[in-house]
Amino acid sequence: MKRNLYLILLLCLIFAFGTANAQGELKFEKETHDFGTIAEGTQAAYEFKVKNVGTQPVIISAVQPSCGCTTPSWTKDPILPGKTGTIKAMYNSTGRPGPFHKSISVTSNAATPIQVLYIKGDVGPKDLKTSYTPEQKAMSPRLAVGSTNYNFGKLEKGQKAVAKFTVKNTGRQPLVIQGVRAACNCVSYQVSQPSIKPGQTATLELTYVPTMLKEQNEVVTVVSNDIVMPDLKLTLKANVVESLASKNMLREGAQPTPFR
Repeated sequence: MKRNLYLILLLCLIFAFGTANAQGELKFEKETHDFGTIAEGTQAAYEFKVKNVGTQPVIISAVQPSCGCTTPSWTKDPILPGKTGTIKAMYNSTGRPGPFHKSISVTSNAATPIQVLYIKGDVGPKDLKTSYTPEQKAMSPRLAVGSTNYNFGKLEKGQKAVAKFTVKNTGRQPLVIQGVRAACNCVSYQVSQPSIKPGQTATLELTYVPTMLKEQNEVVTVVSNDIVMPDLKLTLKANVVESLASKNMLREGAQPTPFR
C-alpha cells in the first residue's frame, strides 16, 4: 500500500513539474542575414521565419532594432505550438555608404525571453553596374519575369489588392529580392522563397493599396542582388473609384504569363 502511495505521489510530482515548466520556445530558421552589396538608396528587406517548438503559445511583444535605420514588423497573433511566424526587417541604405551590421532584439514570453537577430551587408554606389568586372557580372544571379504589367481593373480607394508575378533566376548564383520602391509608398511585397536558386522560379506578390482616384499607373522598382540589372521595373494599373456597388471585390486575377 505504501509503495503504491509513493508511486502515486511521484507521478503527481512529475506531472506538476512538467506542467509548470511547459512553455513555448522560438526557433529561428536563421539568425543572421547577409544582404551582400546593395546600391545606396535601396530599402533592403528580409523576413526571418520562426517556429514555436515548445508546448505553449508564444506572443512576440516587441521587436527593437539597434538603430532607426531599420524598421521591423512581426507576427502579432500568438504563435501556437508547431506553427510559424515572421519578423521582417527593412534597412534604409539612403545616405549610409559602407558596411553595416545591425541587431534586432525580439522580446516574447518564450523560454528564452529575448533573442537577437542580425542583418548585415555593404552599401555600394547608387549605380553598382560600374563597379563590377565582366567576370563578376557573368557569375551574377539574374532576375527574369514573364510579364511586367498587371491590371487590377476597378478598385476602391484604400482597398487592398494583390498582384502575383512569376520570377525566375536565370543566373549562376542564388537570387535574393531585397526590396521594392514606389513613388506612392503604397506597395509592399512578399516572395515565396527568400533565396531563389539558379534555374528555380518563385512567386513575387505585390500588395497595392491605392490612395488616389481615377486611372493609376504605379511603377514599382524591384531591387535584387542581380548586379547586371539590380532594378527591375513593374507596372501596376488600376481604375480607382470612391466605392464599388458590390463589396469584397478584391481581385487576384490570373497569374501573369511566365517567361519562356
